[in-house]
Amino acid sequence: MAADYFTRLRVRAASPDVVVGGLSGGNQQKVVLAKWLAMRARVLILDEPTRGVDVGAKAEIHALIGELAEQGTAILLISSELPEVISLSERILVMREGRMVGEVRRADATQDGLLRMMTGLGSAAGHAAD
Repeated sequence: MAADYFTRLRVRAASPDVVVGGLSGGNQQKVVLAKWLAMRARVLILDEPTRGVDVGAKAEIHALIGELAEQGTAILLISSELPEVISLSERILVMREGRMVGEVRRADATQDGLLRMMTGLGSAAGHAAD
């Protein structure tokens, strides 16, 4: 099973028996995702899934997240990178000071609009939460 996931997620390591701590950050993230995929999780909470990984690994992780969503896995993505949030989300919920202050569909989302909602400087496309 480990060998299958290493191949599927393109983990770059000598073998599946390698110590995960010795892998690059991107490959460590892929191994963590593989564990949850092996459990056939129907809901994933991904908090900063690409923090500290190189551009190539980030693209691979983004592609995997997209594939999982297309297959019906529910994904709650938490990220401080607005381009990542916009490109991977169908719906974006914006929080400020512990409260939800807005909801925006991907088609209506802009970095500027989301930043305005996050900081309380005005509304953005979409609609404000009650």
